[in-house]
Amino acid sequence: MNIAAVFQIIAVMAWVAFGAVLLMYLARSSRNQNAGGLGRLTVIMVVVAVLLTSVGAGLVFVEPYEAGVVVTPLVRGAGMRPQPLQAGLHWIVPFIERVVRYPISVQTYTMARTASEGETTGSFTVEARTSDGQRIFVDSSTIYRIDQTRILDIHRQWQNRYQADLIQPRVRGTIRDSVSQYRVEEVLSTRRFEMASQITETLRGVLEQNGLILVDFVLRDITFTDEYGQSIEQKQIAEQLALQAAFVVQQRKQEAEQARQVAQGQADAAVIAAKGAAEARLIEANAEAQANQLLAASLTPTLLQYQYIIRLAPGVQTIFIPTDNQFILPLPSPTP
Repeated sequence: MNIAAVFQIIAVMAWVAFGAVLLMYLARSSRNQNAGGLGRLTVIMVVVAVLLTSVGAGLVFVEPYEAGVVVTPLVRGAGMRPQPLQAGLHWIVPFIERVVRYPISVQTYTMARTASEGETTGSFTVEARTSDGQRIFVDSSTIYRIDQTRILDIHRQWQNRYQADLIQPRVRGTIRDSVSQYRVEEVLSTRRFEMASQITETLRGVLEQNGLILVDFVLRDITFTDEYGQSIEQKQIAEQLALQAAFVVQQRKQEAEQARQVAQGQADAAVIAAKGAAEARLIEANAEAQANQLLAASLTPTLLQYQYIIRLAPGVQTIFIPTDNQFILPLPSPTP
């Protein structure tokens, strides 16, 4: 509680006391009793009440988050003091001047489809149309504060109507103008941040011209009609199906390529195995030829006869030798 409020409370109590004393004075006077002391007390009480009321009406305490405009008939032409009241205790002319307070802290003005998301009641979302004719709904928040050096201009032009008569229509118009430059796909995805930046810069200039400072513009949400939502859903389903079909085709291609590589590997392995077998057979044939050559070079008639006899002997139980031939069978010829 500030000191100005304390003086106002004391002034009210003084008026209550004055009323009580006045009633006592009238009661004694009606019964022809001595009321001289009450009469003087009544006069004193009314003087004190008037003084306290005047002091309470003249003292003004401005909160740290406020600034005050002094409306006065004492300043000709303007009707206001040339300087606004800053935070602290001030004195004005009682019952002649009055103070209109304006918040200088950061304020937020939200426009959304549902009243629970904004500071105002009702549906204040911005309905706009894109360049391709689609109807969308834009929820936004405008964060701003009053320029303390231009509070007098705000009071002169807007008073306390700057939200309803300045911010709301300018935000609506700016959003609609910006949305109309983009297609619905761009608004929803690819160029959304570009659009938000464009709206922010436009609003910054508009508010600055009217004594307000834009802190930030927040593009809260963008929605569209149910019909367009269904078409978007169908499009997404079709895109998902197309992606799935492309994935299946790619998978089949990969499987076919894998099978081809396996078959190629098997064919290459068979070729390599065949080449190896042929080379092994060739080596074996060469070895056999060389062995035969060495064997042929080492054969003599005596050796052949010896080997013949050795191989024949184990199976012979009885030998009949003709009288005119010393051998049972003719010996192999050592010459071809």
